[in-house]
Amino acid sequence: MALAFSFMLQIWLAHRQTAHVIEHRQKVPKSFENSVSIEDHQKAADYTVAKNRAGYLQSIVDVILLLVFTLGGVIGLISGFWSEFHLSPIVTGVATILTVFVASHLLELPLSVYHTFSIEERFGFNKNTPGQFAIDTGLHLLLTLLIGGLLAALILWVMASTGWYWWLIAWAILVIFTLFMSWAYPTLIAPLFNKFTPLSDRELDERIQTLLERCGFTSNGIFVMDGSRRSGHGNAYFTGLGSHKRIVFFDTLLNTLEHDEVEAVLAHELGHFKRKHVVKMLVTSSAVSFVGLALLGWLVGCEWFYLGLGVLAPSNAVALVLFILISPLFTIFLQPITAYFQRKHEFEADDFASIYAKPATLISALVKLYRDNANTLTPDPLYSAFHYSHPPASIRIANLTAKLENPV
Repeated sequence: MALAFSFMLQIWLAHRQTAHVIEHRQKVPKSFENSVSIEDHQKAADYTVAKNRAGYLQSIVDVILLLVFTLGGVIGLISGFWSEFHLSPIVTGVATILTVFVASHLLELPLSVYHTFSIEERFGFNKNTPGQFAIDTGLHLLLTLLIGGLLAALILWVMASTGWYWWLIAWAILVIFTLFMSWAYPTLIAPLFNKFTPLSDRELDERIQTLLERCGFTSNGIFVMDGSRRSGHGNAYFTGLGSHKRIVFFDTLLNTLEHDEVEAVLAHELGHFKRKHVVKMLVTSSAVSFVGLALLGWLVGCEWFYLGLGVLAPSNAVALVLFILISPLFTIFLQPITAYFQRKHEFEADDFASIYAKPATLISALVKLYRDNANTLTPDPLYSAFHYSHPPASIRIANLTAKLENPV
């Protein structure tokens, strides 16, 4: 029942989005008439519709895989296969978990290939090559096996050795692991996929340093990422914790925006830091994982949990896999709440940016990013309430425009 409801909800929302975008394809919204051409507006609409239609197929594939792995008995078969080798319970469990997730990834790989080399290619965004795509895929899988395997082994050991309250210890491990990865990712993992070079534009660097001083922000460097190796999309972000904080600009973004616009975008990103949005999201995710692991701590001892999902031979590893696979069916109903607070954070970051940069400059930067990334200007309100972490373009621009009329 949960699977059917979740699937129908996703399809219905996607249908609303497609219909709404097509309905407004022929006319640029009034607030963008002077900044976005009808050709760019229609490209964004067509790109959104193409991704949505691919999303229908993705949803169908996800449902089929879930049914095959659970009620179809594949998880039980995989667990039984590794049990035949008479390895230790932890090694057998890790092998079972990794086999399920690697198999799922490989089965969904054709859709990823289609998205990259068909949709992204058709709309002029793909810069990737089959060779680079294969290398990235292999590296992702290798990291999953190494990092995921070590984490899974530790969690399984805790489940087997620490009694009924194992889930509390496992939760503490996950929190520590999340913090460690946030700290280590910029310097240990990200460089495996992209090249990061210090910002070489002296004038821009000086402007950024001045802005950082005004905002009271220190970082481990300002870097340019070679995003153009794989995609024409532009972006900027903060990453890392503590002394490993980095400011990263996609080279595509720097090629699109003027210096004052880059400064405005950075001021927005600084707003996330100064308003402690990263900390708030870490605390929220920790709270959600606490509840989830507490629930799993109860379910792991319930025979109906396994039998109802097609598994006849319960184990800690199987419980973990089943819980991870089915939890999205229920957490989808939390998406509007999560999206609401994410959009609230974006408004707060825009408000902060309006103090340290000109609202008009941030508006012009955002319009360029909407246009160059082919982001639709006319999303369906209900769809965006579920899926948009950023406010729809018209609402966000209106909020910034109001600051022009009523400056802080």
